This record gives sequence, structure tokens and C-alpha cells, in this order.
Amino acid sequence: MSESREERRQVVPAERRRRILELLRERGSVSVGTVEDLFGVSPMTARRDLAILAQEGRARRTHGGAVLPELAAHEDSFDTRYELEVGEKHRLATAVVETMKPKETVFVDSSSSSYYVVREILDRGLAVTLLTNSLPAMSLVGSSDARNVELIGLGGNFRKLTRSFVGTETVREIQSFFVDRLVFSVKGIEGEGFLTDPDPLEAEVKRAMISRARQSILVATATKFDERGLSVIVPADRVHAAYLADPPAEGVQTLESAGVDVQTV
Repeated sequence: MSESREERRQVVPAERRRRILELLRERGSVSVGTVEDLFGVSPMTARRDLAILAQEGRARRTHGGAVLPELAAHEDSFDTRYELEVGEKHRLATAVVETMKPKETVFVDSSSSSYYVVREILDRGLAVTLLTNSLPAMSLVGSSDARNVELIGLGGNFRKLTRSFVGTETVREIQSFFVDRLVFSVKGIEGEGFLTDPDPLEAEVKRAMISRARQSILVATATKFDERGLSVIVPADRVHAAYLADPPAEGVQTLESAGVDVQTV
């Protein structure tokens, strides 16, 4: 027996979103009108349900509805990423380090883009304190003769693929600090403005760093706007500034609409 419109209205929001997700998995997409008709809700409620599913990383919003996200669970090794887009990453690093002041405290994530930032800091001999979960960054600082760069290594469970430390212990260490700024990158910047990573543990580390940094700075090449990770880190409005190398115009607009100060290099 089919449900009446009144019965459909009485479905609690969480259950309604669960059913919408089931429909998405069956069809691959769903429109706002379909949600209205199936559950007897207003267009505003239908859009809100789809927006929540998108925020949770379980759907991707489109103009008239939502589709299943093209989930990118694949993750390249640090060594592979380090050798890609070298010129762009060097430009990004130069631009970011030019804004740094002596005695700053800086979180650096395990991305290859951030590694280039660390290298630029060392080349300039800038007196800062670096806090990182990246073993390559730790090794770089440890083997340099930049005596005025202090290093705090953030330990935890070691991931060989990314050569980084993650997990509960890493997050706990991050939460014991407050720093001036964070420099980080992502797997992809989703069209709705969500920053994503392939691995949930890496996403958790980046999220913790964002929560403990006075200023969060995203560094990203143009390819980040073509990719999407499995795990949502944060919405773009949690980021203060973004340094982008040759970004697409729509990508710049997405970030600026979220209130991010965008600098292109």
C-alpha cells in the first residue's frame, strides 16, 4: 500500500535523507522535484536535504538536484606527488613564504605542496617553528643547516604511502598547540566548495590543524579542481586564504563565494 502525502510528511528528516540516499544509489541522480513529490515536502526542504547529504560527502549538488559523488579513493604516494607539477608548487611556495614573518609558528601537513613550502623556508633561513606530521618534512629540516628553524614532529601511526603520521595520537598532539598559521593542500576541491582527501585519517589530521591555527592557508594547483577525495575535510569557508596556481575561473569563484581570500600565482 502506498503512503499518503500526510504519511510522507511525517517521515523524520534523518529517515527521509536515508531514503533519498538509497534512491541516489539506485538511480545515480535525483532532482529537487522528485524529492518534493516522493516525500511531500517543500522545495526548500528538498534542497536542504540534498545540501546536507552533500556536506556529508554522500552526494554532489547539481543545479536541479544531486548526483552520486565521483569518489576518489585512489591515493598517490608522496614520492609520486613530489615529482608532479614542480614549477607550480615552487611558485606557490615562494608566494606563501613571502608573507611569513620571523618567529611564526606554522603547522605543515603531509602534502607535497607543503613540503615545497618547508624547502623554501629553509632556503631563506626564515626563523620559524614548524609543526608537522610529514616525515619527509621532518627529515628535510633535520638534515639542513638552518639553525633558526625549530621543528616539532607530530607522531602517531605511520602511513608508508604518504610517509606521514596519523591517528588518535597525532590528533591529540595537534590539539595541544595553537599556532599562527597552517599551510596545507588537499586531494580535491569539490564544486560546492568542500575540501576533500582520499584517506579519512589524513582528513582528520588536516581538520584538527585547521581548528588550532589562527590562519589556514590552502595551496593548490589547477588539477585540484578536477579531483575529489573520499573524505570531506571541511567546507571552504573554514579557510582564510588560498594560493592557487593557474586555477580555473569557476574554481576561484567557488572559493571567493565562500569568503576565501584567493591569490593566484
